[in-house]
Amino acid sequence: MSRAEQPSRRSVLAVAVAAAAMAGGAAPAAAATTAAPATGAKDAGPAPARPIDYRAWTTYTDWRAGTARGTRAVAGARPGLEIAQPAGTTDYTDPHTGTTATWEYATWTSPVHRLSVPATEAVASWNAHTPAGTWIQVELRGTYSDGTDTPWYVMGRWAAGDQDVKRTSVDGQRDGRSTIWTDTFSLDAPASGLRLTSYRLRLTLHRRPGTRLTPTVWRIGAMGSDVPDRFTVPASAPGVAKELTVPRYSQSIHSGQYPEYDNGGEAWCSPTSSQMIIEYWGGRLTPEQLSWVDPSYADPQVCNAARYTYDYQYEGCGNWPFNAAYAATFKDLQAVVTRLGSLTDLETLIAAGIPAITSQSFLNTELTGAGYGTNGHLMTVIGFTADGDVIANDPASPNDAAVRRVYRRREFENIWLRTKRYNASGKVASGSGGICYLYFPTHLTGHQRKALAAVGVS
Repeated sequence: MSRAEQPSRRSVLAVAVAAAAMAGGAAPAAAATTAAPATGAKDAGPAPARPIDYRAWTTYTDWRAGTARGTRAVAGARPGLEIAQPAGTTDYTDPHTGTTATWEYATWTSPVHRLSVPATEAVASWNAHTPAGTWIQVELRGTYSDGTDTPWYVMGRWAAGDQDVKRTSVDGQRDGRSTIWTDTFSLDAPASGLRLTSYRLRLTLHRRPGTRLTPTVWRIGAMGSDVPDRFTVPASAPGVAKELTVPRYSQSIHSGQYPEYDNGGEAWCSPTSSQMIIEYWGGRLTPEQLSWVDPSYADPQVCNAARYTYDYQYEGCGNWPFNAAYAATFKDLQAVVTRLGSLTDLETLIAAGIPAITSQSFLNTELTGAGYGTNGHLMTVIGFTADGDVIANDPASPNDAAVRRVYRRREFENIWLRTKRYNASGKVASGSGGICYLYFPTHLTGHQRKALAAVGVS
């Protein structure tokens, strides 16, 4: 089931269709208008051109530009970062197993990136190969608009597998002005005018002592944003009419399966959506990789996605960067977490053959044809009709055949892009502000490269 909302702009991460009680809730009259709530929160109106800044390090030149302690840049078709000579050893006690082990480590710190849009939030994401016996830690340190620095915040401890360490976010990170909410850096009081103006990312690569194993990191980046708080967003004009052929998977058919991963399939919208797009790009799992799944279960690859996106601290499968990192474990696939500014951005991607996974929260009365309400839900946008309506593969469907849905354009863009909303209790809650996952090939066509650049991803 959905988890309690955190006190930031974003919605719940590992999301499920809300309980029937929520689905039956009625919105207050104000929810159907553009008026601000009585508490005094103000609708910000049209947003600036692009209040989003995504920066990534991916090239050989990028990796050589950082500060290395025991790492080396690796050239080739897919440049990356590896352990060359460990900088030392460290003991790590896994909080989810209680096991303490010694690891060799090496680090790489990015140059300072000055945000084109001083930000209230930031989300890091990465693509890496972590063979058994290795894992990575990703950290972010920022500078505020008053010139002071944040601590080094852990944005994730990650491995593709779950045998050596349990992939995890880290709770309890704050400095009195900003907080890490699972995978999101968030300013505590953005109304004060304080902003994040720049940041650095730090990678720590770990391996078992005495081995020549190494993780390889191909992409590290972060999205900073200052999306205005608003209950409604400007309407966009319909553009391209196109539908992509994306596999359809229902999370609902996995209800009750593997409850150790976020209580089972009813909460698996994020990994189910991820698996759809992974397979759209040709990603496949072998029978050996799926051999752990009960053979009586349909679509075992969805169970696999749930297991390998699971965040042991959050106790859910909806950690945004963990989903992107899982997708990038498939051959010739890369992935990022970012925000988009409009349905026009989504149309640009669809025209280039790139589907997207979007995060949204809504009452059952706010999205015609959904048949449910949710505190947070991931679905896959696969196209647009001639009238501009959104074609989505919605995993919150009773079976695979029912996954394809058509949702009204104006309703969809508002529930996805807004940052404030009313929940089923009539209280002001958060919206995702256009969060999405983008998965795309390592070798892009010219059209795909231009489309990604147009939405701020390179």
